[in-house]
Amino acid sequence: MFRPTSKELSDKLKKAEKAVFDGRVSIIDPETVAEHAIELEYDIELDLHEVLKELLSQMSRDEYAGTRPPQKSYKEEIKGLEIFPFVLYSPRLACRVYLKFALQQETFWLISLHKDRPPREE
Repeated sequence: MFRPTSKELSDKLKKAEKAVFDGRVSIIDPETVAEHAIELEYDIELDLHEVLKELLSQMSRDEYAGTRPPQKSYKEEIKGLEIFPFVLYSPRLACRVYLKFALQQETFWLISLHKDRPPREE
């Protein structure tokens, strides 16, 4: 089966958006997310939830940038959960961003949010 399917991605985005709007957000690596927030020029304490809300409301399944099937997390807090990376342009941040998250029951786990980086050539 070809997964995640378009329907599955749409459902994940809806659940992610609901979790963020309900304030159920956890961060895997706060230090790294804070460093990336400085690079993206937003205040992690004041603006993170608003940035996530905006990104998720603008995001579509077509911006999925992950593997098929999705990779599973190796981070202890979310070990074994599927991870969902997306790449999209953010008018607020004035650049393309890479957002990677996992969902655990009703919690949105932020794994990564940074400027999109082009693939390395080898």
